[in-house]
This record gives sequence, C-alpha cells and structure tokens, in this order.
Amino acid sequence: MSRLTGKVALVTGGSRGIGAAVVRRLAKDGAHVAFTYRAAEDEAKAVVADVESYGRTGLAIRADSTDATALVGAVDQAAAELGRLDILVNSAGVFSAGPIEQVSLDDLDQAIAVHVRAVFVATQAAVRHLRDGGRIVNIGSSYASRVTDPGVSVYAMTKTAVNGLTKALARELGPRGITVNVILPGSTDTDMNPADGAFADAQRAHIALGRYGRPEDVAATVSHLAGEDGRHITGASIAVDGGSTA
Repeated sequence: MSRLTGKVALVTGGSRGIGAAVVRRLAKDGAHVAFTYRAAEDEAKAVVADVESYGRTGLAIRADSTDATALVGAVDQAAAELGRLDILVNSAGVFSAGPIEQVSLDDLDQAIAVHVRAVFVATQAAVRHLRDGGRIVNIGSSYASRVTDPGVSVYAMTKTAVNGLTKALARELGPRGITVNVILPGSTDTDMNPADGAFADAQRAHIALGRYGRPEDVAATVSHLAGEDGRHITGASIAVDGGSTA
C-alpha cells in the first residue's frame, strides 16, 4: 500500500513546473489529485493522464488564482467530485524581476494576489473540507530566507508573507491535527527559471551543491509532509535549495 492511498489532494497551479511535479508525486504515492490551472489546457490534460496512469483519479479545474471566487469554487468542486479533501498544496506562482523603481503597480498587485491572497483564500475554503489530521503545504521561496540577487523585492516580499501565514495557521489548526508547513525551493529547473537561462550561472554560484534543483526534489518533500511520516512537523519552513541559504 502506498503512503497516501485513499487520500485526496488539491494542488493550485498544478499544470506546470513544481506544481505538476507535486501532482504526479502525490498520485504516484497513492492520492487522487485535483489541481487548478489558468490557461495551459493541453498541459493540464497531460498531467491528468499521468495521474490516471497510476490508477488514480485526476481532476483539472480551470481557475485563475487571482480570482477569489473561482478559487473557492475549485476547492469546493474538488471536495465534491472526489468525495473528500485531505491535502492542500498552494503552489501557484508568478515571477517578475527588475529594479524597484521599475516595478509597476499591476506587477505588485498580481504578486500579492497570487502569492498571498490566493494562499489565504484557498486555505480558508479548504479548512471547511479538510478532515482532522489533514495537511496544508505552501510553496514559498528561498528568497524568504536570504535574497542572493537584486531585483526581486516584490517576489521576496510576497513569498515572505507566506512564512508568517504558515506559522499562524499551524497554531490555529494544530488542535485539529492539521499540519501547515512551507517549503522554500531555491533555483529550480522550470520554464519560469530554466537551468540554462540567462541568469542561471549567477544563481548557481550561490548554491552549495553547485546545481539547480528539479521540481521532483520539491515534490518529494511535499509527499513526505503529506503522509503519516510528516504528522509531527508543523509551522516549519523547510529549505529545498541545494544549500543556497546555508
């Protein structure tokens, strides 16, 4: 029996990058998995197919994380169609970089909406469905611990907010046995930050292991926290960054 057999998970931003790796890993480990996506329908269908290849149920729900109504609807739909909800992974993210004097209010508002408000909204909706002993895992960033590069003020600020929310929710939901943790990935090879990108060498210089991480590295830690072995870990900020914050 796999570690997550019979569990139901919802992953926001699950059609690409880290989110897609999390969906696949949770399914591999036994869970039925719903996930949200914004526009990449073909990629979402491919992820569903991967979930089903493990003999699990996959459900792709189109919902923009900046739309609170759509996000709440996605949580409710996942719980209704899959019969329960045990695990929430807040993975949706956006990234823009540049000198602070060039950051637009639209960029700022989008980052706050996706990284802060959406995490709160999805969690608030999920708590109504989560059973006692449930799991919430937020995907933050190593920039919330140490900013190694200039031009990421908005990203670092909004990801740092997730740390505070995680700790507060761990206290609030602890009496129900619901754990809440945040994973802090470092430079991870995705289409948002490819390992062969223009700024990759500069980022590698800060990584103790000297290489980018893979989305699967983050997904493995999510799965550990989501399973029974993670039952006594809560309120934690866990770096999966190859030592970039060491």
